[in-house]
Amino acid sequence: MRVYAIAMTTRFRGITVREGALVEGAAGWGEWSPFVEYPPAEAEAWLRCAEEAAAGDWPEPVRTAVAVNVTVPVLAPDQAHALVLGSGCSTAKVKVAEPGLPRADDLARVEAVRDALGPSGRVRVDANGAWDVDTAVAAIGELDRAAGGLEYVEQPCASVEDLAAVRRRVSVPIAADESIRRAADPYRVRDLAAADIAVLKVQPLGGVRACLRIAEDIGMPVVVSSALETSLGLAAGVALAAALPVLDHACGLATRSLLAGDLAVPELVPVDGMLPVTRPSVVPGRLEAWAAPPNRIAWWEDRLAAVRAVRKGGRP
Repeated sequence: MRVYAIAMTTRFRGITVREGALVEGAAGWGEWSPFVEYPPAEAEAWLRCAEEAAAGDWPEPVRTAVAVNVTVPVLAPDQAHALVLGSGCSTAKVKVAEPGLPRADDLARVEAVRDALGPSGRVRVDANGAWDVDTAVAAIGELDRAAGGLEYVEQPCASVEDLAAVRRRVSVPIAADESIRRAADPYRVRDLAAADIAVLKVQPLGGVRACLRIAEDIGMPVVVSSALETSLGLAAGVALAAALPVLDHACGLATRSLLAGDLAVPELVPVDGMLPVTRPSVVPGRLEAWAAPPNRIAWWEDRLAAVRAVRKGGRP
């Protein structure tokens, strides 16, 4: 196992340094990068994804490239406009509902993104479960007008029941992320008719093949999204998107630019809004350049031991 620590170019999801580990297998390296606050039982699925990648056990692709969206963090409107304009993407996902910030900031950011994309571009927003039902209904209406029409709103509320309630009250499609990847039963979204679109992330859900089974069983359109990985981890998401029989929406896999460096080549940076279907190779010099300090390496080694204890049915 090799542990890395890469600075973020923009504070995102509350973090300024992205930590993770690489595990080696018969076919090379796989990325294991559950966020540090996740307990061992939750981090176990992420390890299965890394082991699948390291074993080379990915399905055959049915496409050679994947359309992606540009992800817009909580930025000032002019910064958001410049980011989207320079991305080459025709779809943008805008982060909203940052705690402590007024909704007017979100509306200005979304308006700037719409202006950068032009009338033919697609705008989606992600609230990361921050709203209650009434707040979500009001916010979605305002954001839909600011965007000149939203493609969808991702995870407006935290619970599946609240997602279902919001979906019954708005005309904008609802996408479920955390309600699938962090749920004991990912199919509850389907059973309660709580969403129109399923957002799948390969690490939290246990790998490419596990996600393919969920996509088939959940019976709704799929968007493949990242979990702030390096290009090595992003390649697993691209492998999933490339293997899906139907892929109608741009995927949230263009997040390499949120990291100040990378561990592998080719780096998965979109060109004209597309990512190639490829498997990057780890560059040893980059592993050294972005190696975590000794105390963090020890922390990840302890974490791996805790996950293995969970697998054996023991206490972490």
